[in-house]
Order: sequence, then structure tokens, then C-alpha cells
Amino acid sequence: MNEALLHVGNLPYSIERDDLEAMFLNAGTVVSASLMTYKFDSRSSGYGFVEMASPEEARKAVEMYNGREVRERKLAVNLARPRTASFVKRPESCK
Repeated sequence: MNEALLHVGNLPYSIERDDLEAMFLNAGTVVSASLMTYKFDSRSSGYGFVEMASPEEARKAVEMYNGREVRERKLAVNLARPRTASFVKRPESCK
């Protein structure tokens, strides 16, 4: 498990990847930032992931941003959990 990876939920739909990265720079070094988008029209789906340089910086980011209001939405920032088997696509032959 990557203890420096954050799940950022309840993001404003108008936020861009660069905005997300810039916001988390206040907590430390951002290794990567990504927004999840809808497949057909590339609109934001309201959540993303931010990878910080260290677990300490990730914990600091959670303290700084979890519950913080951004563009009239309260962010939900948590350490990302590893994917479970329910998220893994099974081959058609196993269904």
C-alpha cells in the first residue's frame, strides 16, 4: 500500500488537475495529481488522487484539507485504500 497516496473526494466539478496539484503544494511536495473524468465527455467526476512525497506529508495534507471548503464544497481527503478484488475485472469466461 502506498501510504503517501490520497483520495480526494467531493471536488468541485470545475476544478482542473493543475488546481488540485497547486492546492496540495501547501502541504508538501506533490509527486502526482490526477482527476477522474467521465469516459465520454471528459467532465470531472468529482474525485481524484494526489500522491505526496512522503507519508508524513500525506498525513499533513489530510489534516489541512479534509473538511475544508473549496468552491462551496467540503472536501473529503483520506489516505487511499488499496483496491479490493471487487474492483478487479474478471475475464468473460469467469462470469
